[in-house]
Amino acid sequence: MVAAPRGVRDVPAEEFIKAYADHLKTNDKIQLPAWVDIVKTGAFKELAPYDPDWYYVRAASLARKVYMKQNIGVGAFSRQYGGRNKRKGTVPEHFARASRGLIRHILKQLGDIDVVTTSATTKGRTITPNGQRDLDLIAGRIQHTAVDEEEIEEEEEA
Repeated sequence: MVAAPRGVRDVPAEEFIKAYADHLKTNDKIQLPAWVDIVKTGAFKELAPYDPDWYYVRAASLARKVYMKQNIGVGAFSRQYGGRNKRKGTVPEHFARASRGLIRHILKQLGDIDVVTTSATTKGRTITPNGQRDLDLIAGRIQHTAVDEEEIEEEEEA
């Protein structure tokens, strides 16, 4: 018997982000900006992302990170999503931060749909009760489908 779902921490990050991105896309909760197909995610990138749904994926990832660690700000996200500055010829690679304006724009949209809010004590963002409920519901669905798949596998083996 599998334990009852407890939240986002209990499901794999990749599965959760994919499911929450689909949820955001299907419910039209987040409006895509006009520049979404040409913007780079950081100065160290050469091109815009190839995935047409990258904006929803990044929004889901940001929502999950705020859920996991409260009071996290744009600067910390910029460091987490940063990467190596490549293709500079003979010059050594150095770390570069991700686009803070893009992260700020996504956090504002998540704030508009009442998933995150600005923290009263710090400059960071925190998850709202409505946002926590939504994320826990998505995590519960993922865990529920995983339990169903395990039961089907057990029946096939028997």
